[in-house]
Amino acid sequence: MRRFSHKQQREETEINLTPMLDVVFIMLIFFIVTTSFVKEAGVEVNRPSAKTSHQKSQANILIAIKNNDEIWIDKRMVDLRAVRSNIERLKASNSQNSVVVQSDKDSRTGVLVKVMDQIRLAGITNISISTLKN
Repeated sequence: MRRFSHKQQREETEINLTPMLDVVFIMLIFFIVTTSFVKEAGVEVNRPSAKTSHQKSQANILIAIKNNDEIWIDKRMVDLRAVRSNIERLKASNSQNSVVVQSDKDSRTGVLVKVMDQIRLAGITNISISTLKN
């Protein structure tokens, strides 16, 4: 008889972990939903400064042009002829269509104009050029 009461007492003192696991899963879902992911073009660019620049709230597609006129999209180098097809592919996967071009201050202006032309040919007119605030 004593054994039975001891076993019954042990069962009563166990902690039910189910509510705690529910709270942990709800918190996990909350953090996944509220996390904002920062997109990067894949390379570091020495951007020019401008006094009239202002910060843009969101940009879906980032393009970087290095000082040696290399064009980078999604952490990979692309040829100028492939910019339009890459933008069209990224445009199809995003609901907002805006592009930010991060051009190095030592890159040629002609390359920047050609990249912007390819972006417009892909159907995106909301194009911004990234600068540093002066």
